[in-house]
Amino acid sequence: MRLLAAIATGIALLAAAPPTPSPPAPSAGSAVTWGVAPSSAKGPNGRPAFTYKLDSGATLTDYVAVTNHSARPLTLNLYASDAFTTAQGGFDLLAGGQKPTDVGAWVRFTGATVTIPSTSRLDIPFTLTVPANATPGDHAGGIVASLAATTANAQGNQVAVDHRVGARIYLRVTGELQPALTVEDLRVRHTGSPNPLAGGTLTATFTVRNTGNVRLAGQPTLAASGPFGLGRRSVDAPALPEILPGGELTTTIRMTGVPPLFRLTVSAAVIPTAVGDQVLDPQPAVDTARVPVWAVPWPQTALLVLLAVVGWALIAARRRRARQIVRAVAAAREEGRAEASRETELTPDNRDAAVSVSPRPSGDSRPPDRPVPDVDRGEPGHHNRQPDIDRTVKDER
Repeated sequence: MRLLAAIATGIALLAAAPPTPSPPAPSAGSAVTWGVAPSSAKGPNGRPAFTYKLDSGATLTDYVAVTNHSARPLTLNLYASDAFTTAQGGFDLLAGGQKPTDVGAWVRFTGATVTIPSTSRLDIPFTLTVPANATPGDHAGGIVASLAATTANAQGNQVAVDHRVGARIYLRVTGELQPALTVEDLRVRHTGSPNPLAGGTLTATFTVRNTGNVRLAGQPTLAASGPFGLGRRSVDAPALPEILPGGELTTTIRMTGVPPLFRLTVSAAVIPTAVGDQVLDPQPAVDTARVPVWAVPWPQTALLVLLAVVGWALIAARRRRARQIVRAVAAAREEGRAEASRETELTPDNRDAAVSVSPRPSGDSRPPDRPVPDVDRGEPGHHNRQPDIDRTVKDER
């Protein structure tokens, strides 16, 4: 049978509420629960965490209350460890087998284990000694009471499990404070919308690192704009939990309705904020990271192409109708010219057949003169002769 080491499966490190009991140990035979809380020599004093402000080289003595809520005695391992910020923004301690190097190494107990009678509490003293060369700022850790147990995993192997319950330690070493949060590794992706009338979605992922010496929370913001600042938009993300000095947290922010202006400039920033009753004076600077991202408006481009094709078709149809009208007008004009030409050609041929009629004075009722017969007309080459009969009429008086 193989024994596998497992760590930290049940940590309850509460800063704002009394510690909760740990889950029952699988091999205990009956349910066992216990709690850990800051205390005095006379019992718990209501502190949510061990909070100190000390100079380098200082030493103090304090108490931790370990309460056995079970109906049988418990033997627990008692130690201190360093804290760190998890990737999800949680507060956690190093694994039981990992040696602390910060405030967890500055805490000393008289013994490594403690046996607590059933339904009883022990107020256990410890000393905290700040090294002379300790760096100014915040140092976080915790005091842990753990119970080792064994259980079988899904494959049937025996696994060692360390059930832990603890209380937080927040120590501030006096000196110059330098609160600072930085934005690192900004990655942005733009996803277009199939609706050409709607904007796309920006998804920004970045890491916030505490590069100062004070534990801080933060308010992240995301902004995006097109060329020359066109279409600028910004959004505030949910506030970040506390990040310990040297810790980091990865967060993702989404912004919808972002217009696809081909090339966007995206900036992510985090405004540092105080944790608990801390006062940040002066307010730390806001760190900002910027990256460009392509946002090609494919649906909008397709719509414009479609509109351009429809417009071209309408213009082409209009031009085609205009050409048809021009051709029809030209044909009509040509037909008119041809008709006028035919009438002009017929007019000289009928001129000799026309009869000349002299105009008569107005009111003249006489019949019009009859045309002179051709025999009375003089024609070239002919002589008009008078008749031989004497038509002289004598005047009879």
